[in-house]
Amino acid sequence: MGVPTIACPCSVCTSENPMNKRTRPSLLVTVDGKNLLIDTATDFRQQAIRENVKKIDAVLYTHSHADHILGLDDLRPFNYFQHSHIPCYGNESTLRYICEMFRYVFTNPQPGGSIPRIEPRIIQDRFEVQGVSVQPLPVLHGKIQVNGYRIGRLSYITDCSEIPEETFRLLGGTSMLILGVLRYEAHPTHLNVEKALRIIERVQPDQTFFTHLSHDFDHDVTNRELPESVRLAYDGLSLEMEEP
Repeated sequence: MGVPTIACPCSVCTSENPMNKRTRPSLLVTVDGKNLLIDTATDFRQQAIRENVKKIDAVLYTHSHADHILGLDDLRPFNYFQHSHIPCYGNESTLRYICEMFRYVFTNPQPGGSIPRIEPRIIQDRFEVQGVSVQPLPVLHGKIQVNGYRIGRLSYITDCSEIPEETFRLLGGTSMLILGVLRYEAHPTHLNVEKALRIIERVQPDQTFFTHLSHDFDHDVTNRELPESVRLAYDGLSLEMEEP
């Protein structure tokens, strides 16, 4: 729901710390000048303007829940300035739902109308985007299968409650892990802190960032409680990695 959460009077939602102002999560990964966007979150327009994003070469969708797809219409300016369609990757159920949700994109618009120009591309295994290798990371979000993504030694898994054994194998050698952690208490469709720390212990990344955070987490307080190699992500966080 974002932080501050509408109508909530809690100490995090009323905090003046900018690290406690959280839009719904998208991630932009830049490799060799190619911009790969993971999810068009509800607040994508605000994020793209804030970070001065000038192009999107592809979108990788984790799943079709509203907070991860509702910014899709704001791909239109990139179509306009890039003079091209944008390929959008995801598993079959995700792309099928997006095509239903945004039916106007795939039907004949009225003359003079403006729609996002995208190309849905169903993926199952490792694929390439303009020479950048991307490994889907199938995980469970409650009872539905969704995707995380691995690009080089970066692994990104947002909405998730369980990681299958075969996906743990795909996570081997991860240097930076970005992991969705909703709250402290157990949750049927999301990781909590305790479960996430067990995953980190098994994967052994050099650095981990928690994202998709509810208002349970005060940025400074929680960081003091976490291991040194684990930190809360925040809006506008920029990270650099060197591949071996």
